[in-house]
Amino acid sequence: MALIRAFETRVSELYRDGEIPGFVHTSLGQEAVAAGVCGALREDDYMATTHRGHGHVLAKGADVDGMMAELFGRATGLCGGKGGSMHVADPARGILGANAIVGAGMPLITGAGLSSKLLGQGRVAVAFFGEGAVNQGTFHEALNLCAIWDLPVIFACENNGYAEFSANADMTRVASVAGRTAAYGVHAETVDGNDVAAVHEATDRAVERCRSGEGPVVLELMTYRWHGHYEGDAQPYKPEAEAQEWRDRDPLILAERALVESGAATADELAAVRAAAEARIDAATEAARQAPDPAPEEAFAHVFAG
Repeated sequence: MALIRAFETRVSELYRDGEIPGFVHTSLGQEAVAAGVCGALREDDYMATTHRGHGHVLAKGADVDGMMAELFGRATGLCGGKGGSMHVADPARGILGANAIVGAGMPLITGAGLSSKLLGQGRVAVAFFGEGAVNQGTFHEALNLCAIWDLPVIFACENNGYAEFSANADMTRVASVAGRTAAYGVHAETVDGNDVAAVHEATDRAVERCRSGEGPVVLELMTYRWHGHYEGDAQPYKPEAEAQEWRDRDPLILAERALVESGAATADELAAVRAAAEARIDAATEAARQAPDPAPEEAFAHVFAG
């Protein structure tokens, strides 16, 4: 969580200063979801994420240097500098990719779950998406297929209350994502997405169901993004009191408080963790600055005509 926070805070600054090109979406404030879910997975489990997927990719174990270099568009990036912020992938770690199309990761993960079942691999497949994607046909089609075939798929919905610039309450009469899954006969849980322990425990339960052949699970993880839909979005659509209420429930502070109160760590130890994360991001940033651009002859590599 500390690493994701340090990474995305730095990315926000680098984008503001013009060092990172393209379009950037951060998930500051949602770190407990990425850490809690991915911390319950095996390295070979599958995962697909969204245009707001830096945290998920890092939590699944992607190389920090490669991730930062990818955002810089450098040849040393995870995708050779071609994917950027919204299309990063790392198949060696089961990361099938981020996707700029809303909800597009769900059918991909359905296929991954099917392959795992047919091959008897015992691999779980996780799709991250926002609550706005529940209004897309891909959610309902993927969920229905996973249900009737009992596929080992976890639908991890980061319900941060807003799809782009629109409040969830303005888009659907049924606010609960978990409440909309009953028609498909799929088990669902609503979880405090800012409580990393609660997220991890719920994911553990979901993983156990998937690996035992009980079919898919929907996790509705209630959280909040501190920054706008994209970096530079002034967020005039968010009430300030609401935003402050969620900032007061900073997932890192909640986790640190729980660790100190339980005696698992001291405040000094946790401060050292944050400092180490900052230093790691410092090193990754400098490495990305010094890395070469992709060679011109790479422009048409991995490009295929349909």
